[in-house]
Amino acid sequence: MNALILGSGAREHALAHKLSESPLISKLFVAPGNGGTEREFENLPISLSDFETLASNILERNLELVVVGPEQPLVDGFVDFLQHHADPFFRTVHVIGPDQACAALEGSKDFSKQIMQEAGIPTAGARVFTVADWEELEHYIQQHALPVVIKADGLAAGKGVAVCTSHQEAIDFSASVLKDSVFGDQNSSVLVEEFLDGIEVSMFALCDGIHYQLLPEAKDYKRIFDGDKGPNTGGMGSVSPVPFVDNVFRQKVEDRVLKPLFQTLQKRGLHYKGFLFVGLMKVGDEPFVIEFNARLGDPETQTILNRIEGDLVPAFLSVRDQTLDQHPIQVKNMAVATIVLCAEHYPDTPAKGDAMEISESAANGKIYLAGAVQKDGILVTSGGRVASCTGMGARPEEALSQAYALVEAVRFRGMQYRRDVGKDVWGN
Repeated sequence: MNALILGSGAREHALAHKLSESPLISKLFVAPGNGGTEREFENLPISLSDFETLASNILERNLELVVVGPEQPLVDGFVDFLQHHADPFFRTVHVIGPDQACAALEGSKDFSKQIMQEAGIPTAGARVFTVADWEELEHYIQQHALPVVIKADGLAAGKGVAVCTSHQEAIDFSASVLKDSVFGDQNSSVLVEEFLDGIEVSMFALCDGIHYQLLPEAKDYKRIFDGDKGPNTGGMGSVSPVPFVDNVFRQKVEDRVLKPLFQTLQKRGLHYKGFLFVGLMKVGDEPFVIEFNARLGDPETQTILNRIEGDLVPAFLSVRDQTLDQHPIQVKNMAVATIVLCAEHYPDTPAKGDAMEISESAANGKIYLAGAVQKDGILVTSGGRVASCTGMGARPEEALSQAYALVEAVRFRGMQYRRDVGKDVWGN
């Protein structure tokens, strides 16, 4: 069958690699893709907001499987658009991604928090404010214990959260969201949330509306500089496995988070199909939910897909018919690490247009491109996060060694990356 992956990041490059290994896939397209997917697959230069053109290409190219990488098309209702299309062909397409109502778990932190509270899921306490509540918001923040967490309600490319160590910092960040609209007009409210002191972990599930299967977990690194310093980014690296995520912790997540979440959604008539990202904080030995996302994470995808054994396509095809329980996903007992390479001045004003070289020593490695395009026969940088270097091994030190060896094989002006990925959970 022919398949389409929506997106242009390293996450989508990694998904394309994983799907291309399946004997069930005849031809693979990526829309809009990047310089890496252009070299290996076929890019379709279509905007992810152009639902009509995407649908036309799905129909004309007989694309039977569509995997949605980023959150924006899901929150904007792309799955609903296909489901309600006049042409009956779209009822036969296997789409990996939730509909708009379920994608609101990521699209609105207010809605997500309501669902968590209704389901009794452990999470930080929070209150929601709009710009109309500004005086009350200021007073509430001034009385709040520190640190305090401020979250933009809508999508913000992974940068709409601030852990503030002073009341003025919290007020200033709230003003940037509500008054200056730095994350767009869709962020018309903020959540003021209590700070959870613990260690973060990302967990993932594939869901068919009835059943779910856990995928490998990962630890990611958001801040730009070593030691978790500097501004938040979309993600500077990730590792898997995470030592404290044992069978006991996984069972707690299933019993206290996933099962009540899906029961609550189903009571509301919502049937979640696709990937679910659960951002957790381990507080003591207990899991608390920080956020839900309606898709796989980046750079976690580059890591966890390499721990999944065999062909994922049969599991994908089972989602539409809600038979996922018949296609168990096996996880390899190995370590995987991903190091993200970023452009100069990322995340504020990333440089673009710099020539990029990948040496022959990386030929057999896993280098997934993101902010890179083909121009006049060469690769040039085109965005903040340029590439992901993913290493594997029987032991963590082997995975990190391979990942950093791949980093040495890539060159472009002003290249930034973290040198401490994995050290907090894997040691030195």
